[in-house]
Amino acid sequence: MSQAPKPQLPGNTEDPNCGTHPEPSQLFSDDDQVIVSSKCFQFPEHKQHGAYGIQEAAEYYRKLLQETLVTLREKRDAATSLLAEERERMGGVQEEEQRFKEMIEAEYKMRFQLLTEEEELAAYKVDLNLNGPNPDQLMKCGTELMHKSQEMLQRLSHLGRENMEKLKASEVRLGEHLRSLQTMITDLEKNCGESAVALLQNAKCYLKRNESILLQSLEPAQITDLSSCLIIETSRVLLRLQRHITLDPDTAHPSLVLSEDLRSVGFGETPKTGPGTTRRLDFGASVLCAESFTTGRHYWEVAVGQATQWQVGICDCTERKGSIPGASGDKVLLMGSMMGTDCTLWVFPPLRKVCLRNQMYKVGVFLDCECGQVSFYNVTEQSLIYSFSDLTFRGVVKPIFSLCIPNGDMSSDSLTVCLSQTHP
Repeated sequence: MSQAPKPQLPGNTEDPNCGTHPEPSQLFSDDDQVIVSSKCFQFPEHKQHGAYGIQEAAEYYRKLLQETLVTLREKRDAATSLLAEERERMGGVQEEEQRFKEMIEAEYKMRFQLLTEEEELAAYKVDLNLNGPNPDQLMKCGTELMHKSQEMLQRLSHLGRENMEKLKASEVRLGEHLRSLQTMITDLEKNCGESAVALLQNAKCYLKRNESILLQSLEPAQITDLSSCLIIETSRVLLRLQRHITLDPDTAHPSLVLSEDLRSVGFGETPKTGPGTTRRLDFGASVLCAESFTTGRHYWEVAVGQATQWQVGICDCTERKGSIPGASGDKVLLMGSMMGTDCTLWVFPPLRKVCLRNQMYKVGVFLDCECGQVSFYNVTEQSLIYSFSDLTFRGVVKPIFSLCIPNGDMSSDSLTVCLSQTHP
């Protein structure tokens, strides 16, 4: 906008008369935010002030208001999206709390059942005068398990309520913010459509009023990860169920190479070819376990080390007409992905991200065929990662192990089945 210290502009029939001099106002004083006549600038109080033509000043401020409108609308759209996300999170928090409640109950139910079996075995050994676990000690452990379960569920309920309160407060805050934005947008839209004189009377006031809201940043509510309730010590009774399992070379992907003892899997230099490999899982870099499970409870551990992308879990290998053993719908998986020193975990199905606080080098997998339960454990920290309940297995279940096929360079990733402590 060009300054006009000594303007000679024609009068404008739309402009009002100057409040000081009986002649039409032709100029706008940006410093004083008033419309004045050219004669006013002969006086000391206005002499050093910037003066602009009314139309020129109006177009300048109209442009500023329109730019502010664009920003306010963007802020409104962002706030609307965030509000929708917060409301969606409210439903997600309730679902997550219920999911973790079921996991905690299933975990402690499994532990209590295993402990009950230990008690029965102990009582039997006492009757036969054989050495074995102390029944009184086992009963004490059972009582402690019940207390721990109740404490964990109470903590989960408390955190769930806290998270819901935070999200509701965020919903209220965002709703108020949206209403303020919409009011400002409506006022600015009206102001932009006014005449030059009317626009200049309120323009700077609107711009200043909008400054604070334009500087406000919108952040989602910070809620507590409910997986913190799952940091519970792994039951040592699981080790009694640990199985000695080996890998089945006939099911290995052509890119994979197995160790001589059939406990480790990694990548080879060239794909394998030849007869006798009709059961390979060619849809991914996977290999099945040689052993099969149809009944009972089973536990095994897998060293994942520094593998960048891996999967461990179980595969329902019951053959059905037209199906490929190990198809995605037949698997229950824990998946890990390393980025530098950070590891991200997912479970499937459905695909869901789970929390991992510290580096994990070994994974435990528990399978209960009758109860339809599959649980994954962080053996490094001796804690539960995630548990699936009420699954339906159609027949033969096998452990499955997968690595991500390298893109170009060879990968040193490997997975190793850990030896059972009862295995010689």
